[in-house]
Amino acid sequence: MEKKSMFIEQSFTGNKSGDMNKNFDDDGREKRTGTWMTGSAHIITAVIGSGVLSLAWAIAQLGWVAGPAVLMAFSFITYFTSTMLADCYRSPDPVTGKRNYTYMEVVRSYLGLLMLWKKIGGRKVMLCGLAQYGNLIGITIGYTITASISMVAVKRSNCFHENGHNVKCSTSNTPFMIIFACIQIVLSQIPNFHDLSWLSILAAVMSFSYASIGVGLSIAKVAGGGVHARTALTGVTVGVDVTGSEKVWRTFQAVGDIAFAYAYSTVLIEIQDTLKASPPSENKAMKRASLVGVSTTTFFYMLCGCVGYAAFGNNAPGNFLTGFGFYEPFWLIDFANVCIAVHLVGAYQVFCQPIFQFVESQSAKRWPDNKFITGEYKMNVPCGGDFGISLFRLVWRTSYVVVTAVVAMIFPFFNDFLGLIGAASFWPLTVYFPIEMHIAQKKMKKFSFTWTWLKILSWACFLVSLVAAAGSVQGLIQSLKDFKPFQAPE
Repeated sequence: MEKKSMFIEQSFTGNKSGDMNKNFDDDGREKRTGTWMTGSAHIITAVIGSGVLSLAWAIAQLGWVAGPAVLMAFSFITYFTSTMLADCYRSPDPVTGKRNYTYMEVVRSYLGLLMLWKKIGGRKVMLCGLAQYGNLIGITIGYTITASISMVAVKRSNCFHENGHNVKCSTSNTPFMIIFACIQIVLSQIPNFHDLSWLSILAAVMSFSYASIGVGLSIAKVAGGGVHARTALTGVTVGVDVTGSEKVWRTFQAVGDIAFAYAYSTVLIEIQDTLKASPPSENKAMKRASLVGVSTTTFFYMLCGCVGYAAFGNNAPGNFLTGFGFYEPFWLIDFANVCIAVHLVGAYQVFCQPIFQFVESQSAKRWPDNKFITGEYKMNVPCGGDFGISLFRLVWRTSYVVVTAVVAMIFPFFNDFLGLIGAASFWPLTVYFPIEMHIAQKKMKKFSFTWTWLKILSWACFLVSLVAAAGSVQGLIQSLKDFKPFQAPE
């Protein structure tokens, strides 16, 4: 039975060749070969989404003072809490302790066993799982919508170039969602995170490309002269650009957008599980990857946000590539939107792999004798060698991609709902659990100096989540009022 369990474990961790003599780590899983560089690629893929192009709108709501300050504040908070989370991958010691393969296992190891398990600890683990997997599912649906919007923007860009900017160029998102889903069905058969490095590197290159194009076009617009966009130290002006209530709601939404733009804690543990043990240790490599990833994203965020605000001022669009802040050169706009779509192809996989792994590992534990679930068959792929095919993986992952695509088609305003999901999951996953586990790991005394300021940080971020949630609800209500089913975007 022990040998059989080992085979099941290997089949769900990417042993594609089935070679039992292959090198494995001390836990019996496939030997990890990731480095801080591959970890950085995963982080950049997860963090720099097409939302980077909407930061000009966020800065426009907050202004030249608060906007960059909020960006820097959340970059520091995210990096700080990610270092604490990285130290919790192994327990109880961050270097020699037992591995925890998922965020839920980390929470169970540090918080579940320190309390009455069934009453408090169990609830925290369930809260973690609900926040993490709910957020991941929402992101994959949102990325399906966003990728289709970018591809629609390519067709509309060509239409505007040929027929003029005042022509209605209506195009349906649905065919592009189907194309995106078909691509994801194929890529979803990649067994796990260990085999995703090439896709994350490609996606990271794409994110640099379209962010650089956006910055370059904004600089050209600012340097081009003519009528300069109106900006302000405090952002959009009450009575000129917006009403008083709109200013408040937009400020809430902008703070939430910036806070969520850095969040990658949902996949941090899964990324760290791809890193080799030494040298350096996984936690040190993950901290270095986090520093590179957060620093890189902050650099691009500041560029896109501030230069974009300088270019468009208080009238900055939600996305100046898909929202047509620019029309020409049309071929460069097309290329940037293709880069967005390719990036989202990779980002989708980064966020859905933890969901796949969770369902497959739980199913293997529950039905260890079921050949449909645990069996794996070798298939020779031209130019790719042997590839392990699992029938359960094929059916389950294909079904998941199809369902997310269908939901995206039915609810094209889902991205507004995603803001509410992000608000609900930001505080527990990015701030609360890392801080609580760090306190438990270091065995800090209550009301000590460090304990006190960590708690203050946690509660401050909780208030940010509440504020962002309020803004998201208001935006969702407005989107529902404006929603016209089955109508192509114009």
